[in-house]
Amino acid sequence: FSALLPKEDRVNVCSARVPKSQILTLPELRANPFQHRICHVFSTSEDGDDSMSFEDFLDMLSVFSDSAASDIKSHYAFRIFDFDDDGTLDRKDLEKLVNCLTGQGEESRLSDAEMEQLIGNILEESDIDKDGTINLSEFQHVVSRSPDFARYCGVWQ
Repeated sequence: FSALLPKEDRVNVCSARVPKSQILTLPELRANPFQHRICHVFSTSEDGDDSMSFEDFLDMLSVFSDSAASDIKSHYAFRIFDFDDDGTLDRKDLEKLVNCLTGQGEESRLSDAEMEQLIGNILEESDIDKDGTINLSEFQHVVSRSPDFARYCGVWQ
């Protein structure tokens, strides 16, 4: 954490905040398609700049740890995938999620029909109460059926 701070801020590490631009230089985040969402979810900055305190940084590392419980990982994955921060994964969130995972380039982008089919399949499989969205408990139910979630989920790579 202190290595990410400018030298003059290293004296007060406990009260310092690392800018998002520095957090994004970490090798674990540099190529992660969810890097901006990760910073947003773990930051407690009241300025909305997604900077991180030492505690924010520790929380992020704890969730990324191999020893973190699956329900903790799935909770944070859900928050990262909830792009509009409304507590549900709706069609727009799912489309952004798919685009992050497949890349934004023309050659990797799904057609509108393919995207609609994929989102329909995701909702069919995950939307237990059939309200057109996936809530946290539905997401955790799906994740619980995937023993490799914590190891292979795109968020944690």
